[in-house]
Amino acid sequence: MHDTVFMLVVTVIVLALLFDCINGCHDAANAIATSVTTRAISPQKAILMAASLNFLGALVSTGVAKTVGGDLIRADMINQVVIIAALVSAISWNMLTWKFGIPSSSSHTLFGGLIGAAFMHQGIDALVFSGIAKIVASLVLSPLIALFGGTLVMIILLWLFRAMSPSFLNEKFKKAQIVSAAMMSFSHGANDAQKAMGIMTLALLSGGLIPDMEVPLWVKISAATAMGLGTAMGGWRIIRTMGGKIFKLEPISGFAADLNSSLVIFGATLLHMPVSTTHVVSGSIMGVGVAKRVKAVRWSTAQQMLMAWVLTMPISAIVGAVCYQIMTYFL
Repeated sequence: MHDTVFMLVVTVIVLALLFDCINGCHDAANAIATSVTTRAISPQKAILMAASLNFLGALVSTGVAKTVGGDLIRADMINQVVIIAALVSAISWNMLTWKFGIPSSSSHTLFGGLIGAAFMHQGIDALVFSGIAKIVASLVLSPLIALFGGTLVMIILLWLFRAMSPSFLNEKFKKAQIVSAAMMSFSHGANDAQKAMGIMTLALLSGGLIPDMEVPLWVKISAATAMGLGTAMGGWRIIRTMGGKIFKLEPISGFAADLNSSLVIFGATLLHMPVSTTHVVSGSIMGVGVAKRVKAVRWSTAQQMLMAWVLTMPISAIVGAVCYQIMTYFL
C-alpha cells in the first residue's frame, strides 16, 4: 500500500481513538450523573465503576460498528481525508460543548461530519440515504421512547411503594441506584464505543487493509480502552447539568432514569442501532420528572439542550465539509 495512504489510515485511527476518549469524558455524565447527584455513590467510585463497565460493554458486540461504518456512506466512494475531516469536526464540536457544559450528542457530531465531508468529496452519490434515514430515525425516536419509558417506570415504582415513606424509599433506593448506574455504564460502552470501532474499520476497509466490514479484535480492544480512559477523566461540567439542572433528582427517580436509559440503549445495541446516550438519559430524566409533576421539570434547560441537539448535526456537516475542502489543499 502507498505510504501516504498508510499514514492517512494511521491518522484516522489516532483521531478515532481521541474521539472515543473525548466521547467517554463527555458522556461520563450519562452513566453516573444521577447516582452522584443523589449521593448514592462518591464521584471517585462512580468514575472508576463507569470506566470499568464502559470497557467491558464495548467488547460485547460489533453490530452498531457495522451500521456506522457501512450504512451511512459508501466505503468504495470515500477516502481517508473524508474520515479525517469528519473526526476533526466531531472532536471540535465535542470540545466546544464540553467547555460550556452542554450535553450535546457525540453521535450527531460524528454522523454530521461524515455526511458533510462525503458530500463534498463525491456529491450525493456517496451518501446511503436508506442508512441515513434509519440512523436519524433511531436518534430521533430514542429520546422520545426514553421520555415515555421513564414516565412509565416512575409511575410503576411510585405505585408499588406508595405505602412507604419518602425518607425510607430514598434510603433503600440509594443502594439500588448503584446497580442501575452500573447497568447504564455497561450499556453506554456497548453502544458508544462501537461508533469509533465503525470509523476505524471503515478506514481500514477503504484503505485496502481488510477485505470486508468485520471489526478486527485489536480495534475492539483499543476502542474499549480509549472509552474507558476517557470516562475515567470524567465530565464534571456536564454531570452538573444532567444531574441537577433538568429535574431535582432523588434516589428513586435517579434509579428509574438509569434503569430506563440502560434498557433503551442496550435494546438499541441489540438491534444494531446507534443512539445518543445523552439524548436517552436526558429523555429519561425528563420522563421521571413528568411522572412526579410536570412543572418540576426545568423546561428552560431542556429547551436549551434541544436547541443544541437540533443544531449539532447540520453544524457538524458544514464543519466536516469545510475541513475536507481545507485538507484537500494540503493533501
